[in-house]
Amino acid sequence: MEKDFYIKNMVCDRCIKVVREELEAAQFNVTQIELGKVTLQIKKEEAINDKLTRILTRNGFSLLTKINQQVVEKVKVTILSLFKELPLQLKEKLSEYLSKKLHLEYSKISKLFSYTEKITIEKYFIKVKIEKVKELIQVGDLNFTQISQLLDYSNVNHLSSQFKNETGMSLTQYKAVDQNFRNPLDQIV
Repeated sequence: MEKDFYIKNMVCDRCIKVVREELEAAQFNVTQIELGKVTLQIKKEEAINDKLTRILTRNGFSLLTKINQQVVEKVKVTILSLFKELPLQLKEKLSEYLSKKLHLEYSKISKLFSYTEKITIEKYFIKVKIEKVKELIQVGDLNFTQISQLLDYSNVNHLSSQFKNETGMSLTQYKAVDQNFRNPLDQIV
């Protein structure tokens, strides 16, 4: 039978690669893997959780066994996936998008996320967006106006204001420092 397992801290394609390689090396039959979730073909369920937990923990991940934890992680993964392809293509409100993707009422998702993470979904979204801005600044191929357009800011002033509020630095100051002040995506909250 196939069984889904939900995993905390899978935030990028490298995470998927590591989890796949580690599970396959441990003789797990991986049938599908995506950010935050792996589907395994299993025979007996008893011993799997312990072995899976050990493998995940050793690699900086953790197994999510509670539904509430899984929903919160799905919110994070869904938001992170929005930034895989630029320009940011959110054609509806974030609340509507998440509600459709998770098949839950947004009020429930929002309350659960805020209670668990001690931050609102909107604030989390902004923090992820700012980390993407930092990445784009460090790559150095785009100017601030182009970055603001790629990330769907109404204008560069809006980006500048939000960046300053989140980091305490202006865009120009951040670029001039020429150091990596980025936060790992799995530690944003």
